[in-house]
Amino acid sequence: MRLSIFFVLSVQYTVSVNVRLVGGHSRCAGTVEVLHRGQWGTVCDEDWDMADAAVVCRELDCGEPVDVLGAAAFGKGDAQMWTQEIQCRGNESQIHLCAWCVESWTVENL
Repeated sequence: MRLSIFFVLSVQYTVSVNVRLVGGHSRCAGTVEVLHRGQWGTVCDEDWDMADAAVVCRELDCGEPVDVLGAAAFGKGDAQMWTQEIQCRGNESQIHLCAWCVESWTVENL
């Protein structure tokens, strides 16, 4: 029983570091970055909406999103751009459960 509880907590911690917000005024505001193949990369905000934001806020334990700002409002992020297309329904617990456009994983989307 103890081993199972430890394993579950370990998995939650590992997954939670796969998304972060950078450049904002708090840990719950900023440009979205995801960890992909061991490197952090920025997610394009062009089609970002409240459903996408709700998933990131939930994963980072930041409550409900207040607003979605585009046009790189918090800067372009600390890393190269990884993907342009993430589509969440809004009820996912983690961003990796959302639909991703795998073909858009690139470093040349800037």
